[in-house]
Amino acid sequence: MAQPSTPPDNTAPPEELRRTLSPLMLWGLGVGYVISGMYFGWNLGLAEGGTGGLALATGLVLVLYVTFTFGYAELACAIPKAGGALDYALRGLGRELGFVCGLAQIFVFVFGPPAIAAAIGAYMHIFLPTVPIPAIAIVFFGLFTSLNIYGVKAAALVELCITTAAVAGILLFAALAFPHFNADHLLRNPLPHGFAGTFAALPFAIWFFLGIEGLANVAEETLHPGRSMRIGFGTSMATLVVLCLLTFVASVGISGWEAVVYPVASTVASDSPLPLAVARISGAGSGAHYFFTFIGLTGLVASFHGTILASGRSTMEFGRTGYAPKWLARVHPRFRTPANALLANAAIGVLTILTGKTGDMIILSCFGALSLYALSMFALLALRRKQPHLERPFRVPLYPYFPITTIVLALFCLVAVGIFNPGLFAFYLGCLAAGYAGLRLSDRRKALVH
Repeated sequence: MAQPSTPPDNTAPPEELRRTLSPLMLWGLGVGYVISGMYFGWNLGLAEGGTGGLALATGLVLVLYVTFTFGYAELACAIPKAGGALDYALRGLGRELGFVCGLAQIFVFVFGPPAIAAAIGAYMHIFLPTVPIPAIAIVFFGLFTSLNIYGVKAAALVELCITTAAVAGILLFAALAFPHFNADHLLRNPLPHGFAGTFAALPFAIWFFLGIEGLANVAEETLHPGRSMRIGFGTSMATLVVLCLLTFVASVGISGWEAVVYPVASTVASDSPLPLAVARISGAGSGAHYFFTFIGLTGLVASFHGTILASGRSTMEFGRTGYAPKWLARVHPRFRTPANALLANAAIGVLTILTGKTGDMIILSCFGALSLYALSMFALLALRRKQPHLERPFRVPLYPYFPITTIVLALFCLVAVGIFNPGLFAFYLGCLAAGYAGLRLSDRRKALVH
């Protein structure tokens, strides 16, 4: 009689992560990382560029993300490591550029969650007006950090449930909005600041898709990563494109772009475009209005939870490679999750929340993401040349045009966003330069010792 085989998650060495994730869980994670971008943030691009400016910016960003996703899927299938872009750049571009790419990834996944946590606090404050927004955000940070320490499978199952509810919310919103849709509203005042508004709208178009790269950071915990990762990336990106188009067109088509940026009798931009759109249909304070406010909260929680999961893996890999203290690389002996890295990220997140500068954190995350996209595609090109026989269960179509397109568009967007945010751009570049200088100094000291 055949002996039962030992599950793969119990046979891994102590410092390895547990493989438990299926393609369905990967879809939940991939969509969940991003879906908050459908519920808040994107509408601020309308104030900068109008319908036409944000549409042009979104079209450009959509090409960037489609070409990037294909290339990144090839890397994730060929090198299924928790560090994602860090591991790809380290292997393809060398130690120094690997460090720069890894630090850019840290910006995405360490500074992104505090911004979303603050938005969660603002949403919850509507229902709990006596509780301070930072207190709510910190409680959520502790809750979801604990869940991620407990186990990736449990975390992924929770993410799948929340993401499914958030996707259903977008579909319900579209079903409610389209009977009131008027195409003329899409053409009303389309470029309030001329074509220059397209560049100012770029960060908010990127917000529609920012975070999909986090799927690669769980490749090391995926069952049959060569097959599952390409399915996860493909289904996630297809879902997000449909949700993006539905959200944009249905929202603006109700009463024009101003109606999903500014509340009635206000000139202050809102972070809740879908409730604003619903209020135009059923009235503020209606049951539908409060319902979509609550559904918006599920979208925020989905992205918050997912980015915490990815951030732990990216920080852990920074410790594994020796770019950061080794204690960050330690895996919990029982739960086999990157507990130390998760706790370190939570500490940074709490401090960031207390500064109140969540808008700046979104822009810094954007800088990190665009740098990551360009460097990871350079790594793909380098690996094709250096390691032509590397097993690649999936290959990017139209090679090398897709990765080259990603590089050109990512660098263009990086410069454009930097021009409109010069202070933050200088801070970001300064952090990269300081980190690189520290790496060179550390390497020099080690060489002298040996």
